[in-house]
Amino acid sequence: MNEEVSQYIDKLQPWQIKVCGELRKMIINTIPEVQERLQYAKPHYLKNGHYACVIHGAKDKISFMIFNAASLDEIKGFFKSTTSPDRKTATITEGQKVDYEVLATLLSKASATL
Repeated sequence: MNEEVSQYIDKLQPWQIKVCGELRKMIINTIPEVQERLQYAKPHYLKNGHYACVIHGAKDKISFMIFNAASLDEIKGFFKSTTSPDRKTATITEGQKVDYEVLATLLSKASATL
């Protein structure tokens, strides 16, 4: 695991640290060959040199963006398209139940062709 990413996560709020830790484990289990690095001041995860996903901690949420996601369906109120048609983001707030299996399935589908 990348030390800079660990330091980024450790500076977040306690609930965010827990969510980011679970996301990190999920990413590594879903894409075993993933490369983890801090880029643009956020944890980025790459497969074969291509962006697979990124985690971003903000004041009141965690954003989990999946790249190469144009073919993935949106999930109303949770997983939606961004300004780029190739990216979709899950927004996670404090106290929200997160289905990491669903996120793993989405990430697996999106990263399969990277």
